[in-house]
Amino acid sequence: MKLAFICTEKLPCPAIKGGAIQILIDGVSPILSKNYELTIFSIQDPSLPNREKRGRIEYIRLPSGKRYPEAVAKELGKGNYDVIHVFNRPKNVPIYAKAAPKSRFVLSLHNEMFAKEKISAKEAEEAIRSVRTIMTVSDYIGRTIVKRFPSAKNKVRTVYSGADLSTFIPVWSKEGIRIREKVRKKIGAEGKKIILFVGRLSANKGPHILIKSLKYLLNKHKDVVLVIVGGKWFSDNSIDGYVRSLHKLAKPFKKQVIFTKHVAPKEIPKYYLAADVFICSSQWQEPLARVHYEALAAGLPVITTKRGGNAEIVKHKQNGIVIKDYKNPKAFAEAIDSLLSNPQKAAKMAQKGRQFVKTNYQFKHVAHRLERVYLEAVGGILQ
Repeated sequence: MKLAFICTEKLPCPAIKGGAIQILIDGVSPILSKNYELTIFSIQDPSLPNREKRGRIEYIRLPSGKRYPEAVAKELGKGNYDVIHVFNRPKNVPIYAKAAPKSRFVLSLHNEMFAKEKISAKEAEEAIRSVRTIMTVSDYIGRTIVKRFPSAKNKVRTVYSGADLSTFIPVWSKEGIRIREKVRKKIGAEGKKIILFVGRLSANKGPHILIKSLKYLLNKHKDVVLVIVGGKWFSDNSIDGYVRSLHKLAKPFKKQVIFTKHVAPKEIPKYYLAADVFICSSQWQEPLARVHYEALAAGLPVITTKRGGNAEIVKHKQNGIVIKDYKNPKAFAEAIDSLLSNPQKAAKMAQKGRQFVKTNYQFKHVAHRLERVYLEAVGGILQ
């Protein structure tokens, strides 16, 4: 079978600049390419050739911008692909289907791309007709599609993401402990209790709430440090109004808030190992942030918000804590305190989280679920 993956026009593949979609593709492509011919389309980057083969995977990188879909479509016409997997761009599916009429199409959605402000009813219905399956990263995203377009109900299917356990080694392992101490020394947080945030610095992600929570937390835990990993937008470390406001908010806490700026994707796992608690403070209806899989895989107790799909994999008081009062800094402080004050409870949650990923949310599991979708698209049967 010949497969094609079509990335969005935002970031290159492999995930040299991050991106949940690109990281997912990096995780499943070596597994899928053992049995299938795989071509990955993404945008160009100065550090990558426009065309290359890595093992059994072919990469075709095209100029970014408005002409990207047309450039991809032109290439598709040359390929005779059995299945074409379009990532997060339902608007582009009809363009690609016209270029490759004999191919079967599947679409995966990582955000609310069927919302009114993203796509017209006419465009959406055309996209739905053009695909065999619409995979969503969470049940939440699936519900948003069906609510607006009941015609999609029989095509929508949740396919959860995952993590690479060989990359996210557990914090309690010998190697994990060694890396932990090295990173703590690097950021100047030796002997501290580290609360970790990883993500874009935007109001939707809520790091401002975490900074505000320190006012309550420091009364009991004076050795706490909040480490904020991320830039304004993936690899972009420029300062906008919101980032400026975060630094202003953090100023009274001095060395108890550490901004690392953007960290290269391959270095991110080391920061999980340095932490004691991981927090996803999403304020918006989060589709289901992949940082949850990463933190669970690294063996960290996780605190998240009951927004969007987050609570679908973080189970309250089992492998983490789910906060309903997500706008309240005090609610975060109380959740953090409950873990820092009960290390045995925190360790138990962390171990359950690691096991949760190990049993069903490694990239090999994700690849298997994707393979099932692809074979169903062409009428095949998974052995």
